[in-house]
Amino acid sequence: MAMAEKATPWVSSKAELKRREKQRKKAKSGGFESLGLSPNIFRAIKRKGYRVPTPIQRKAMPLVLSGADVVAMARTGSGKTAAFLIPMLERLKQHLPQSGVRALILSPTRDLALQTLKFAKELGKFTDLRSSLLVGGDSMESQFEELAQSPDIIIATPGRLMHHLSEVDDMSLRTVEYVVFDEADSLFGMGFAEQLHKILGELSETRQTLLFSATLPSALAEFAKAGLRDPQVVRLDLETKISPDLKLTFFTIRQEEKHAALLYLIREQIGSDQQTLIFVSTKHHVEFLNIMFKEEGIEPSVCYGDMDQDARKIHISKFRDRKTMLLIVTDVAARGIDIPLLDNVINWDFPPKPKIFVHRVGRAARAGRTGSAYSFVTSEDVPYLLDLHLFLSKPIRPAPTEEEVLGDAQGVLSNIDQAIANGETVYGRLPQTVIDLVSDRVREIIEESAELYLLQKTCANAFRLYSKTKPLPSRESIKRAKALPREGLHPMFKNVLEGNELSAMAFSERLKAFRPKQTILEAEGEAARSKHLKGPSSQWVDVMKMKRAIHEEVINLVHQKRASDQTLKEEESVCTFSKEKTKKGWYLLAIDAHGSKRKARSFMDEEYYISSVPKNQHLEAGLSVRANEGFGASRLDAAVLDLVADDSTGLQKQKSVYHWDKRSKKYIKLNNGERVTASGKIKTESGSKLKATKTGIYKKWKERSHHKVSLKGTNSGGNTEADADGWSSGNHKSTGNHNRMFKAGRGQRNIHNAHVRSELKNPEQIRKKRQQQASKVSYLKSKSAKGKNSGKTRKKGKK
Repeated sequence: MAMAEKATPWVSSKAELKRREKQRKKAKSGGFESLGLSPNIFRAIKRKGYRVPTPIQRKAMPLVLSGADVVAMARTGSGKTAAFLIPMLERLKQHLPQSGVRALILSPTRDLALQTLKFAKELGKFTDLRSSLLVGGDSMESQFEELAQSPDIIIATPGRLMHHLSEVDDMSLRTVEYVVFDEADSLFGMGFAEQLHKILGELSETRQTLLFSATLPSALAEFAKAGLRDPQVVRLDLETKISPDLKLTFFTIRQEEKHAALLYLIREQIGSDQQTLIFVSTKHHVEFLNIMFKEEGIEPSVCYGDMDQDARKIHISKFRDRKTMLLIVTDVAARGIDIPLLDNVINWDFPPKPKIFVHRVGRAARAGRTGSAYSFVTSEDVPYLLDLHLFLSKPIRPAPTEEEVLGDAQGVLSNIDQAIANGETVYGRLPQTVIDLVSDRVREIIEESAELYLLQKTCANAFRLYSKTKPLPSRESIKRAKALPREGLHPMFKNVLEGNELSAMAFSERLKAFRPKQTILEAEGEAARSKHLKGPSSQWVDVMKMKRAIHEEVINLVHQKRASDQTLKEEESVCTFSKEKTKKGWYLLAIDAHGSKRKARSFMDEEYYISSVPKNQHLEAGLSVRANEGFGASRLDAAVLDLVADDSTGLQKQKSVYHWDKRSKKYIKLNNGERVTASGKIKTESGSKLKATKTGIYKKWKERSHHKVSLKGTNSGGNTEADADGWSSGNHKSTGNHNRMFKAGRGQRNIHNAHVRSELKNPEQIRKKRQQQASKVSYLKSKSAKGKNSGKTRKKGKK
């Protein structure tokens, strides 16, 4: 016995060490075991078949379990729903009838809310937590019945929830501890901004708020700043930098030549075994390119914002299975779809923001693979191109012109190769001869297809509206774009640069820059006079000579000023500067090569002058952290990404950013097209707006069912525990033994059979049932009495 007693502590300590070692291994595994979940939740997760958390779950769930407010961004299908449901169930643990609603999940659509409810029931299978669904399309009475059962979780769409809040006096959201805005960008995109701000005002200040989204528009970021306290930002939505294995190519081109350039790239430069993603501005352009490629014998996949969900799944699955090698999308559509590893990305329309460019091209050259990104740049897009390179901190230069290459081909080409090797971007044109040939083919396709011919005008109108709604480039980039020299052929086409075609291309470029000294009227008039012909053309010569005589002096003055400015620039480049004091103060003097002094054009001494604006202000602004907003807020600002809409409705909404407010007598900024004011209307899932006035439906239901919806909890005058189970606290009279039996039974039912209704009835329910039975009996008696009387009457009539 003594030996056994001595051995016991050693055995127990060994078992404890094994248990701790096992726990340590589980914590290091990165699985659901490392989160320290309760057995009921962990059992449901295992039953569902989940073994390892997804990246968004691994990053977000520990933060949510710690009680912090979280803004999480990841693509659709990444496991965001489980990332907020598992911590919610872990926090609520069990049903508490007296506490009111403790969790609220807001979804943009009825379908998503139903999907979330189903998922919540599966994960909470081994708990007694109660959930209630409040969505449009279901009867209000059935939802009142659910709310009367004191649910712990409400999953709702904003419109229906606001309808309940306005209809039911006793409904309150002050007891809510856990709030989730699911697919928050869709909530704002569908116009629920006003309802969300009102719901935010109904909640308590001690709540934990979670915001899950695919992207973060600026309107949503402002909402997050107002509703979340020091939020932790979890980002899996886009790449933060461009892969070094990605080759960037920029082609300058005219807008009308884009179709030909795209066909040329797909046919000649990109292999048939490579998958390519093509970004366009609107859904009309998606349809246009889709039909054009089909006419050329190429089968693409397409995807845009308001596309049918089933059609979208079919097209994406075809592309993922490599049945199609091209996928034509808009930014809005590409936001929420899972696209596999790509070989190429083509920016058919140049993105208006550097972040959108990084978001687009970041899908190629992943996981150690190489890739290419081709971008078409029109003259209007050049400032955006300069903004992009300021954002990327990369130098940029135009390709050398044909004349420069003809002058010193070897030196110019070696300089370009060196610049590209050093990471510098060189942009240039496509070969014009090739573009002209393909343009003829595109013209034939459009003329042969009635659908393409009609779509041309629609695309032009849509692009015009898109250009008005996209954000403007910086002023500095606009100025720099005007001063840029003319670009030559892109270095990608070296075989053309080194061949005999170069001189012909140089001649054609000189023709483009040629400006005749005479107008066509003067040329025709001179030709007519030389042949001694009289007519209207010869009379125009005298008219144009008179016009030139009047304006010649002004034209000469402009030319002289330009020439003098150029001379001053050249002189100041070789001048030395000195300071000289006069009666009026110090002046900066320029001394030229001949020793003559003159006042310099600028007072600045480039060597000593310190500007109020630093040269690297763009880089510093990008790296700065604003002290007054805190680190969390600055991370939230860095995550903001506004996408331009891809359909006419969204473009019109983005165009009208400001609205005249009659009350405040000023323009107010719209929150994604919706006024965040007390308009007194509720927007439903279908998009229609209803007045938020009481309909009396709750009052009628309350009188008919003798139930009461009270979600305020015990602290704010809610029902007692007996009320939650259907018992009236003031009317029930029974013996003490009966009460004790009921309480024991009720307590057991709450733990094990929370979903089963109580079979015990209160006196009011019993009285009501007896009254119904009595009414039924009296109705049958009266009916039988009527039948007897009618029989007697018939007998009398026969007699």
